[in-house]
Amino acid sequence: MSFRGLFQSLAADRSVAEAISDAKAAVSAVELDSPAAGRPALIATLAETTGRPLLVVTSTFREAEQLTAVLQSLLGETAAVYYPAWETLPHERLSPRSDTVGRRLAVLRAITGKDDQPKPKVVIAPVRSMLQPQVAGLADLRPVRLTTGDDYEMGDLAADLVAAAYQRVDLVERRGEFAMRGGIVDIFPPTEEHPVRIDFFGDQIDSITYFHVADQRSTDESVGRIIAAPCRELLITEKVQQRAADLIGSHPELAEMLEKIAEGQATEGMEALIPALVDRLELLIDVLPSSTLILVNDPELVRTRAEDLVRTSQEFLHAGWAAAASGGRAPIDLGASAYQQLADVRAHALERGQGWWSLSPFVPDPDAETGEHLNLVDIPSWHGDVQAFTAQIKQDVADGWRVLLSVEGPGQASRMAEVLRDNDIASGIVEDLDEVPEQSPVVHIFRSGMRKGWRAPRIGLVVHAAGDITGAITTAERAARKMPAKRRNQIVPLELKPGDPLVHQQHGVGRYVEMVTRTVAGATREYLVVEYAPSKRGQPGDRLYVPMDQLDEISRYVGGETPQLDKMGGADWKHRKSRARRAVHEIASGLIKLYAARQATKGHAFGPDTPWQRELEDSFSFTETPDQLSCINDVKHDMEQIIPMDRLVCGDVGYGKTEIAVRAAFKAVQDGKQVAILVPTTLLVQQHAQTFADRYAGFPITVASLSRFQSASETRKTIEGLASGRVDVVIGTHRLISDSVKFKDLGLVIIDEEQRFGVEHKEALKQMRVNVDVLSMSATPIPRTLEMAVTGIREMSTIATPPEERHPVLTFAGPYDQGQVAAAIRRELAREGQVFYVHNRVQDIDKVAAELRQAVPEATIVTAHGKMGERALEKVMVDFWERRIDVLVCTTIVEAGIDVSTANTLIIDRADRMGLSQLHQLRGRVGRSRERGYAYFLYPPDKPLTETAHDRLSALAANADLGAGMAIAMKDLEIRGAGNLLGDEQSGHIADVGFDLYIRMVGEAIAEYRGEQTGDEEAEMRIELPVDAHLPTDYVESERLRLEMYRRLAEVRSEDDIAQVRAELLDRYGPLPEPTEALLDVARFRLACREAGLTEVMTQGNYIRFAPVADLPESRQLRLQRVHPGTLIKAQTNVALVPRPRTRGVPSVAVEGAELLKWAAGVVSIFGASKAVVGQ
Repeated sequence: MSFRGLFQSLAADRSVAEAISDAKAAVSAVELDSPAAGRPALIATLAETTGRPLLVVTSTFREAEQLTAVLQSLLGETAAVYYPAWETLPHERLSPRSDTVGRRLAVLRAITGKDDQPKPKVVIAPVRSMLQPQVAGLADLRPVRLTTGDDYEMGDLAADLVAAAYQRVDLVERRGEFAMRGGIVDIFPPTEEHPVRIDFFGDQIDSITYFHVADQRSTDESVGRIIAAPCRELLITEKVQQRAADLIGSHPELAEMLEKIAEGQATEGMEALIPALVDRLELLIDVLPSSTLILVNDPELVRTRAEDLVRTSQEFLHAGWAAAASGGRAPIDLGASAYQQLADVRAHALERGQGWWSLSPFVPDPDAETGEHLNLVDIPSWHGDVQAFTAQIKQDVADGWRVLLSVEGPGQASRMAEVLRDNDIASGIVEDLDEVPEQSPVVHIFRSGMRKGWRAPRIGLVVHAAGDITGAITTAERAARKMPAKRRNQIVPLELKPGDPLVHQQHGVGRYVEMVTRTVAGATREYLVVEYAPSKRGQPGDRLYVPMDQLDEISRYVGGETPQLDKMGGADWKHRKSRARRAVHEIASGLIKLYAARQATKGHAFGPDTPWQRELEDSFSFTETPDQLSCINDVKHDMEQIIPMDRLVCGDVGYGKTEIAVRAAFKAVQDGKQVAILVPTTLLVQQHAQTFADRYAGFPITVASLSRFQSASETRKTIEGLASGRVDVVIGTHRLISDSVKFKDLGLVIIDEEQRFGVEHKEALKQMRVNVDVLSMSATPIPRTLEMAVTGIREMSTIATPPEERHPVLTFAGPYDQGQVAAAIRRELAREGQVFYVHNRVQDIDKVAAELRQAVPEATIVTAHGKMGERALEKVMVDFWERRIDVLVCTTIVEAGIDVSTANTLIIDRADRMGLSQLHQLRGRVGRSRERGYAYFLYPPDKPLTETAHDRLSALAANADLGAGMAIAMKDLEIRGAGNLLGDEQSGHIADVGFDLYIRMVGEAIAEYRGEQTGDEEAEMRIELPVDAHLPTDYVESERLRLEMYRRLAEVRSEDDIAQVRAELLDRYGPLPEPTEALLDVARFRLACREAGLTEVMTQGNYIRFAPVADLPESRQLRLQRVHPGTLIKAQTNVALVPRPRTRGVPSVAVEGAELLKWAAGVVSIFGASKAVVGQ
């Protein structure tokens, strides 16, 4: 879309024209005054008309991201680029995120013209990235470029990726990782949304396709070329290695890091040593051409922010964190990479001939020579008052102004045109603004990112924005996060460490020892070794070798502390299992009755979508994900049925559950029904009320809220409105289900965070929901197994979340030190974040807060604890959520579920007094967004630590990573999630048999009640034939990935499943070798045996033993003996011994491998036919 007319009109304004001529004449310093709303249009006009590249400096990165989004909508994606800052301080022993580095390098390459695309006209940077020195010549770092059809030797590719600081792993899950398997290379470049899979034919690149991290499967989306940008700004060259080696002797405290660098390994936090390892540093302004015009947005705020950054950076340098671990001071001089003073950067820019202009909301001094008063004026916000908004537009048109209206999407454009038409105002939607006509009575509606309106009185131009009515500003950060595409089965490699407890369905709880490969009678197979309690006292434990095709019998033990090991074949396990099974049957019958009652009731069948529904959906400012779309369609389909809807939507925080609620509620209101939205906390009432009001702006829908924040008169008005039908949508806490609230015509109940309502609330809801549609939403990720079990009872949609690039929370445990705490708070403030400070004693919490205020006077510090009045506490929490508070000093009240993505530092001052799971829960409060989380567990330096406290803190410090696969926290969630869903009394049974097996039992019991399967437990399958069937180590190298594929194969129950596993192996690891094809044949054979009712097929001397045969009718026995002479059928032991086939000729040897499998399948078919006869 072109905005040439808008830029030309603005350039015709006298003061803007003067600014343009000053820029052309290279005037070095000018102060412009302009309101914030008109700045994007002004900056775009300067960029288009002056011919000079611009660098726009903002005080915060949020402001920079928002400004980038608006400028990209006006100038084009590539003409305005955002240059992010590191999210770490220059001297921290932490590396910046690889996607930040990738974006920075891409911008530097674009500025210097090293990329194929044209140079950007505007670079937007937070002041932090302008003050930070960076390694000189970063734009010259060569990315790895891969193009289909090119030749690239695999060894060279691996070396180039390692040189670009990529890390080699067995399974690519994060940016900056790559994996190689045969002729397949997986790479996750830091600037891409998804990783790519590159298929080689010899050394030629055959194809490049994207794949999903979650299930590791390729998508249909192929690309012709991919650029893998370096992941670090300090690349390890021979020169850097040499320097690191030279420094080892003089800096023993940094020896570990320096040794790794000297050996050529990239190590976490090596960027802190940049000044000591490279020759030259430069600033961002050194990379930009000397003709660049630097525009400082709000110079007063930029100056304050720059001072804070410089001070925090110096504090960290002096605290000597580089040497803190070994107790020394930081002797190595790292001052060169510290943030520079703003005044020095300005002097340097002017010296290079660059302009340094400022854009301030304050009017410059009229006597000053360089000041320029731009006559642009802000338009007030209307906060949803459509009447006042249209009246103003009518007035502007009557007064002869040229009126433009900026909207964000096509849906909003047609909606606004309709609103104006209803108020007798002529309007037209234009695709391009190539010219803005002189006085016209028609309002031109156009699409752009401008969300705030402004007017230029001298040229009679006014730009209104739809954002002025809705009043909300979307944060660019959320928009920048692309939503995940459709995910199905998540891959969780079974990471087993020796000593992990496992549950075997037949033998009970054992301990994992190792994975071994054994060759017996010429057949190679892999086994899992599980240790059980010894059958005789004083003897070593019994060991069970579990073949890989029985891996479905095994699950990890989750439930309670370390369990006691069972004896193999002991009665204790059978007793515990049958007790759990009885309990499960009771639960299942209760659930089934509930389900049947719902199916029998009649509700309201909603009509199909209206045009307004489509308009509302068009105005959604994010792209819906396939998961979200299918979920919305499911909900609508359910609403259109006569049977009342009862659907559960699961999805993590921030994955668009609210949008589903918005659309469902809108659909209900279109049919004249009322909607009640029930949320657990007052804070959420506010969040949702804001969202719904924004999305419904411009539609005749009344949204009201009901919570403690409303005054008595407001509450009364809302309750009356619900009874009279005036209120369409009400959002409230559990007050909504009290007897005092009556609805005129309730059609839909939406329950958010369902798991947080108690049993009594759920009972009240059940009364309400008999013939009303119910949509429940929950953020507790319910494990897939549980999902399968419960799907039978309620309809369920999952918005699956990909494992986003979440960083492990950095955990420090140590004695309390005031300086360290102050530095930690300042570091968080420097990246515009917030801090939780946990002090678990109410008596002296205010004293602690006062001490912190003295230490960090610039921070807003407030206390919160459970003894405060509810109103006061809610107010503090809302202020914290709305970022008016920097540090929240609180008791463990934050432990339960407050979700503040900007709070990423947690300080606990008496960590020695808390339990392990409590500390872990608290640590889960931080590091929830893209930012790196920090947790400080401190204890008084003068008091001795107890041994248990010491063990706890060291355990937490050791388990700082996101954990083995799914981490402690996920397991914790699994147990809690199941408890929520099925009531409390089960937790004991879960501890008895382990979570996974328990859930499997629930699923089986429900299927049995619905008549889908018999109640018998699946018998253990034993197939031991001399067939070479396994995953060779050179095909799937990593043990955990082999385990994962074996497990998938053990779980197959149909030919379809086998085809899927085969397709996955082919996709992820390349063509299947012979033993792997044989493995799939064995899986097919197992299916045939299961079908025929056989549980055992084994070699026994010169025979193959088939069992059981009790159900084999005589005709089949005769046939078996006729087709295979010499067959022995032993009725007492319930087995059939069939002579093993041998090769013809001399010498005659027993048949093995694929041939034997084929023969055995023929024998099984005789048994299979018998089963069919018996079943008739």
